[in-house]
Amino acid sequence: KPTLILLLQRSPQKSQGMARVEAYAALMEGLDELDFRSSAIPCHLVLTGDDAFPLAMNDRGQVLMAASRYGAGRLVAMGHEDYLSLLPGFVENAVAWLKPTPEAKVGIQEACRFVADNLCYTPTKTELTTSFKSGMGVYITTAYKDDQVSELIAFLKEGGGLLIAGEAWHWSQCHANKNPLLSFPGNKVSSVAGIYFSQHQGETGIVTIPKEIPSSWLAVSIGKDFKEDLEFLLEGVSEFDIRGAALPSEILVHGPLAFPIGMNDNNQSFLAGACYGQGKVIATTHEAYLSHEPLRKFLHNAVRWLDEGRNGLVGVHPNLGGAHALLSQGGLPCEKTEFSDKLSVYVCTSYSDAHAAEIQDFVAEGGGLLIGGHAWWWSQNHPGQDPVMHYPGNRILNKFGLGILGSTLQAGTFKALNAEEIFTQTYHFRRSLQRFAEDVIEGKSLETHEEAWLPKLGNDCAGYLRMKALDCPSYTSIVSLLTEMVKKTGLPQACQSCPIQNSKDQVLLKLGVEIYKVCPDPDSLLPFIIKDREDLPTVSDVKVKINANTGNAVEWKSTGLYLSPGSKTNIVVPPEIVGKNWKVQIGCQTDYIGHCKELKRAPTVCESFPIASESTEVSNLWGGLIYLVAPANVSLGDLEVTVEKAVRAPYYKGGETSTSDWLGAIRGAPAPWAELEFDNIILAMPSEAVRCLDNPEEVAALWNQIMKGIAELAAIPERLPRKERFVADVQISHGWMHAGYPVMMHSTAAKNLIDLDLIKNSGLWGPIHELGHNQQRGAWEFPPHTTECTCNLWSLYIHETVLGKEKHRAHEACTPQNREERTRHFVEKGRSLNDWSVFTALETYMQLQEEFGWEALKKVFATYHLMSNIPNNNTGKMNLYAETFSTAVGRNLAPFFRSWGWPIEEGVEKRLSELPEWSEHPMTKYA
Repeated sequence: KPTLILLLQRSPQKSQGMARVEAYAALMEGLDELDFRSSAIPCHLVLTGDDAFPLAMNDRGQVLMAASRYGAGRLVAMGHEDYLSLLPGFVENAVAWLKPTPEAKVGIQEACRFVADNLCYTPTKTELTTSFKSGMGVYITTAYKDDQVSELIAFLKEGGGLLIAGEAWHWSQCHANKNPLLSFPGNKVSSVAGIYFSQHQGETGIVTIPKEIPSSWLAVSIGKDFKEDLEFLLEGVSEFDIRGAALPSEILVHGPLAFPIGMNDNNQSFLAGACYGQGKVIATTHEAYLSHEPLRKFLHNAVRWLDEGRNGLVGVHPNLGGAHALLSQGGLPCEKTEFSDKLSVYVCTSYSDAHAAEIQDFVAEGGGLLIGGHAWWWSQNHPGQDPVMHYPGNRILNKFGLGILGSTLQAGTFKALNAEEIFTQTYHFRRSLQRFAEDVIEGKSLETHEEAWLPKLGNDCAGYLRMKALDCPSYTSIVSLLTEMVKKTGLPQACQSCPIQNSKDQVLLKLGVEIYKVCPDPDSLLPFIIKDREDLPTVSDVKVKINANTGNAVEWKSTGLYLSPGSKTNIVVPPEIVGKNWKVQIGCQTDYIGHCKELKRAPTVCESFPIASESTEVSNLWGGLIYLVAPANVSLGDLEVTVEKAVRAPYYKGGETSTSDWLGAIRGAPAPWAELEFDNIILAMPSEAVRCLDNPEEVAALWNQIMKGIAELAAIPERLPRKERFVADVQISHGWMHAGYPVMMHSTAAKNLIDLDLIKNSGLWGPIHELGHNQQRGAWEFPPHTTECTCNLWSLYIHETVLGKEKHRAHEACTPQNREERTRHFVEKGRSLNDWSVFTALETYMQLQEEFGWEALKKVFATYHLMSNIPNNNTGKMNLYAETFSTAVGRNLAPFFRSWGWPIEEGVEKRLSELPEWSEHPMTKYA
């Protein structure tokens, strides 16, 4: 076939983004503006998918001309056929770009004969024709005929070029009962390339030609009212009952021709649809729903909607036997089969992208796709990979404007959407984003229900931007919107004294952070995001020695250096850690606080970068201390890394930093974050907290004693396999402090860690409580009863053995009076384990410690280190603990534990009866 030769003669493929940039330059070469002023009223073109891009966009964000690719071919669409004669310079460029070879013949439909007159002065060979025929390299036609749809699609796919022009608004007025996106003649061809002639009139005028592909926040819109689609799909459906064992993911509905179908009360979608090309798609976020009996009516409706009245064959993947059985009862012929383009509808899971390109073409050319699957399991097993970009099913679905997320939603029964309200009262990502932009940029206030959508919008925007689909015009239009929004309003400056409390500002902050990461020129956004950036003095080519040995957990390695907000630097590392799961991390404030009602900082302020080469460029909008993050179980000794450019931080390292150096220069280092590193713990806090610290050696000595005590009670070696960390932040995710790596606490309490007089007077109950949490082990924990109890054993031990404070001075809950009242109350209520927690439960352990001493507890913990085959329920674990403690002290403690409501089993009692009983235990007085 001549058209096959065209395919082979196309130039080699370049990256999608580069090819599009070059295409735009070629199409608009020599043009500074386009004059659309005439009696011709164009229609607005709707663009979808990854390939279509605007060429001419008016001030309202309406696309009047566009280009795209399909298969090996190219397509240019114009919003009115008169522009073929009114814009001869553009048409000449378009023909040149559409040609597969310079010598290719250009066929021109008779209705467009004036194009031939305009091209007669060029070397282009033209031929007037009543219809398309083979042998042409380019075909120029109006958009009003549909008698050669399959031939033109095949022509495009094999490498031909198509210039098509027309408007659909008048046709829509004459065909009010038809959907123009599917039924308008020109759309039956152009839509396969992601370009639709719409029923909306375009505003005319002079359009200036920008140097880059045009984009506008006004172009972010929904391309269709889905009322009729929902009415069809929801016929006889009043609710979606998805109760059962299946745990669904959430789906992001992000395309201009995509829409939600099933949503929960939090506006999270679990069912969604889309139109693409001449076909349709429905996605559900668990494959079990494809055969879920309560969804029978909807699924039958869905298959008929996807079939478009063809009464064609529904192919169901062989693994979906239940779906085949259910759908076979819906009136359409069904068979189990692998994918084939001969089907009318294909039903499959989203766990494979084996036929992604073929399925996308199948849908574009009129096929229906019903696809189901979740992404949460994939996401858990692919840490660091964004499911919207990398999950197999999304390699199929993203082009259709849908993306299955790693997040889940609780199954239940949910009311079906109201088709009448789909465009106004129902949450849709694009519509909500556009309304938010109108509020921020133009002052068009949000309705109450729209304000309620803002938290959801912020999450969806963040997830969408993480796609980083900079080659996709649909994506870049949203990037353009958000960039303009940030530059128009700036970001609210969250801080301790001025927290962000309203939803609008919180969404702005979240979006500003995400857009900074993906916009083409992030540096231009910095002044709008951070108003007062301090210009801190830097040092260059700093060599830092780190110990590259780790225990059985990931470990941060401090450098004593800080990277300023928005700055970039390179980290040069030895080759032996390249590609070995090492990372560079900027920032220590790892708590995510996006769920908090008020924000004193951005929700996420840390960034990490995998070390894939000897030199890694890193940056962070918010700046932060520089760390190397080492994987578990490495033994490489000391390594040297070089930091190209950074700011010195106040960094004290016990055993290396002298007091004179600390007082002389180090504590005054310009970075706003400081670290104090001791034998077994590292304290990170705002630098202002350490500027007046005169006695770092004394603080180090105290913390070395504390951490030695932590290890002693836990019955582990004095040198911890990984140093504990504290980070004092302006805001944390929950509570006053919380355990983890690092332990997080509020910056206002940072001085509590280093003020020796304060520690002497008030103690350190809270910080040691969190370190105790880090020592808790599931083998001897009985959640939820002991979760906030046994961690306090370390607080008691450290206060007594290191700080010299008896129980009653360590915490007011441990005074004799409070202990007595609490125990008596527990007994009077019936000694129920439901009432045994926190300090009530701690009383059990305090009574044991007071009788048998701390050594008994150490012995018990040491015994557990050697155990295996631990019971997996509280009853079994409590009996094991009672037996273990009894053995450790050589006394029968079964009656004691039973007096505390423990479910001591008969077998345990029998074994322990051989030991002398602790008959005078403290609970006997409550008998």
